[in-house]
Amino acid sequence: MTAPIGTHAEKTAAKSAEKRVAKAGLTYDEVTVGDRLPELSIPLTRTLIVATAIASRDYQDVHHDPELAVERGSKDIFMNILTSNGLVERFVTRWAGPAAVVTAIRIRLGAPNYPGDTMVLTGDVTAKDDAENRVEVAVRGVNAIGPHVTGTVVVRLPKGDDA
Repeated sequence: MTAPIGTHAEKTAAKSAEKRVAKAGLTYDEVTVGDRLPELSIPLTRTLIVATAIASRDYQDVHHDPELAVERGSKDIFMNILTSNGLVERFVTRWAGPAAVVTAIRIRLGAPNYPGDTMVLTGDVTAKDDAENRVEVAVRGVNAIGPHVTGTVVVRLPKGDDA
């Protein structure tokens, strides 16, 4: 969970920044190594898991058929990697804004995402590349069992005077 903002001036500045980011997005100059992304909680519904598997043309029965998933050793259907990858990208681009260009996503899956749980995505800026205006974000998505997805996302942002 993000730390509460104390003073009225801090709250006003935070709201102003949120509105600006929503309109134009972040610029490279506004990002600092150590910045924390706002967390994103994603309810893991059966519909989300099935619909996103079908949308990504992943027809493996473990993503839509509870009986066959159990027969294959799982406690229920579970989210596919393409959905996890897309949610990680959404998490970072929601923070960075519409001008961000994703140049790399590297993820590793851990605990399955089962229906009825919630995955909470968190992230921190871990590196900046001044020559290319690239920002690296370490991302982690955790559910009740443990870490579901961990990895890094690299985005190229407009320079402050390019925005």
